Amino acid sequence: MIEFRSVSKQFPDGTRAVDDFSITIPSRKTTVFVGSSGCGKTTLLRMINRMVDPSSGSIEIDGENISAVEPVHLRRGIGYVMQNSGLLPHRKVIDNVATVPLLNGVPRKQAHADALDLLDRVGLDRSLANRYPSQLSGGQQQRVGVARGLAVNPNILLMDEPFGAVDPIVRSDLQQETIRLQRDLDKTVVFVTHDIDEAFLLGDQVVILQKGAKIAQQGTPEEILANPVNDFVASFIGADRGKRRLTVDANIAASGDDLLLVDAGGYAAGVISAPGGRLAVGNPSPKSRSISNKTDQAGDA
Repeated sequence: MIEFRSVSKQFPDGTRAVDDFSITIPSRKTTVFVGSSGCGKTTLLRMINRMVDPSSGSIEIDGENISAVEPVHLRRGIGYVMQNSGLLPHRKVIDNVATVPLLNGVPRKQAHADALDLLDRVGLDRSLANRYPSQLSGGQQQRVGVARGLAVNPNILLMDEPFGAVDPIVRSDLQQETIRLQRDLDKTVVFVTHDIDEAFLLGDQVVILQKGAKIAQQGTPEEILANPVNDFVASFIGADRGKRRLTVDANIAASGDDLLLVDAGGYAAGVISAPGGRLAVGNPSPKSRSISNKTDQAGDA
C-alpha cells in the first residue's frame, strides 16, 4: 500500500505542482492518475520512487516513510516505465532489460536468462534480444521498457504515460497487454495518463486531477461515470457533450433510473439516461453486464 499524507511540492521557480495531496493507493490494484498537462500527475508518480522529493508531507510504502530510504536503493526495487521507453540506445535489448538486475549483483548469465523470459512475457520474440533499440518499432520499444520495469520482480510498477507516443492500434495492443500482465502478475500499478478512456480501461481506481494535483474525483470507473461530482468532471469524461451517450439493444426494457453500461470486455463505457424511466437488464453487477458500446450512433436512448 502507498499512502500520500498532506504532500505538497513547490519547485525552485515558485511553481506549486502539488498542493496538500492525500490518498491511499491499494496494493495489487491499478490506480490511474488522469488529468490535463501540468496538473501534477507525473510529479506525484515520481515522488513514489524519490525522483522528486516533496516540499512537505510524507509518503509511506507499507508503513515505511520513504524519506528514510536511500533513493537509489528505493528505485532499484520499484519498476518504472516511461514514455518513449527510455531505453539506452547503445545497449542491446537483452542488456537494457537486465540493467537493474546487473546493478543489483545478479550474475550476467542469470540476468540474461531472466531477460529472455521477460521478453516472452511481454510478447516479444527472443530473436530481438540482440538488436539495438533503434532497430525496433515504437511498440516493440515500449514492450522492452515494460520488460525492463519488471526485471527486478517489483511489487510496485510506475507507468508514466507509457503509450502516448505510439499509434492508436499499437496503443490498444499495449493496453490489452498491460491488463493481461496485471491479471497474471498482481502488481501494485500506478499509471499516469491524460486520456480518460485509457484511465477507465486500465484503472481499478481512477483519480481525476485538477491543477495542483487537487483531486476532483476518485473512485472506480463505474462510480465516476454514474455520478460525476461536478461540472469539471462531467466535462472531463465527456458526459456533458454526449460523448458517452449510448444506444440500447431492443431487448432491454424500460423501467426506472439511469443504467450504467459496460462494453463487451467488462469495462465501464457510459451511462444511459431514460427520459421516462429506468432502462434495465435485471440486477447484475456493472462488471457482469455485456451491452455493446455504440458511441458512434448519435440517437438518444
